[in-house]
Amino acid sequence: MLSEDEGCAALKRAFEGRGYTVAEGVPLDLEGVCFTADGWDEAARVGFEYLTHEAGDHLDLKPDEKAALVEMMRRGELYILLVDASEGDTAEDLQWAAERFLDEVRRRRDAGGGASR
Repeated sequence: MLSEDEGCAALKRAFEGRGYTVAEGVPLDLEGVCFTADGWDEAARVGFEYLTHEAGDHLDLKPDEKAALVEMMRRGELYILLVDASEGDTAEDLQWAAERFLDEVRRRRDAGGGASR
């Protein structure tokens, strides 16, 4: 399992490789869902959260808050990749997951679901 720093670095590389400008440790308040995103591109409204016990992230985002984020994504308002570190991902796994996620963001936006990148 990767550490919080290693996982976030791998995800940041993937997002920046697709042209996103990623700020780290961004406090967000999205329709009452408050947490600090590990990576966030404000202009594109795209980011990621690498959930680790090390950083206490599992306590930050409760199931109802995750569901609210999923609903915002369904509406095309924002896109946040949530990755649970307890699944034992490698840097390569995270790169693959980020690429698939960003492919889906592009597909949805091309179909009319929010700002493009």
